[in-house]
Amino acid sequence: MNQEMTHGRKAIPEERDRAQSKALVWTVGALLLLGALAPPMAAVKLSLPLWPMGGPLLFSAGFAVLVLALRAATPAAAALGFLICFLLAQSPVAWSRYSPDGTPHSLVAALVAVFVLTFAATRYGRSRKEARGLSESRRGRRASQIVANLGAAGLFAAAGYYDGCIAALAEAAADTVSSEIGQATGHPARLLTTGRVVAAGTDGGVTVLGSVAGMAAAAVVVAVSGPHHTVLRQGAIWGAACAGLFFDSLLGATVERKGWLGNDLVNFASTLLAAAAASLFR
Repeated sequence: MNQEMTHGRKAIPEERDRAQSKALVWTVGALLLLGALAPPMAAVKLSLPLWPMGGPLLFSAGFAVLVLALRAATPAAAALGFLICFLLAQSPVAWSRYSPDGTPHSLVAALVAVFVLTFAATRYGRSRKEARGLSESRRGRRASQIVANLGAAGLFAAAGYYDGCIAALAEAAADTVSSEIGQATGHPARLLTTGRVVAAGTDGGVTVLGSVAGMAAAAVVVAVSGPHHTVLRQGAIWGAACAGLFFDSLLGATVERKGWLGNDLVNFASTLLAAAAASLFR
């Protein structure tokens, strides 16, 4: 769940890590841009009005500005967040069908919940995490981190797989919350594969408190995703998110510890698994 630090360095060579993150940003970023452009291009082709997209556009721009103002992301990361937010906000289930005042729910509410939960968790015990060299940069999340955590949700929203989108968002919240809480407490973690006790912040290490907090965060995201899901379906989506959370730890304890994959690719793979599981097992 976390980036392992060995004397201040990650297990993966820095050059390989940068190359993987760059490839992820350009590949997924291009797909997100195509997904965001597809609806307005289709509307123009069919001579349909573009004004219905104004609300999602303004909401996404406002969300990106808020993220920048709070220093939760770098400018490049906020730009990618704008694309992802727009993809979620313009989906048919993004806004409540039942509330006459347009109260947001579903994908929009889930995205807001992810932001609030991860923002709070990142700042929880920040001084203790900084003392251990585990704290996130005060400049906010990088573009690669935004794509790694939210890219799969944007892609599934663009494709119309809304359950998968919510599962990916829930997994992203669970992963960040579990990591940040586990690092803040400083309790020893255990490797998911062997059960060996390791220091907090070790790739593939899990703590009971962090795992419980992460699964609770996933439950919050799923719960606010809207009234159109039955309790059984919400449970399935939550289960898919939790599967992605522990898949993240499995990858961390294996390929990430060996230096084969960087944290960004591991996070993206985990959200992708959660989204695919929720979409396939309907």
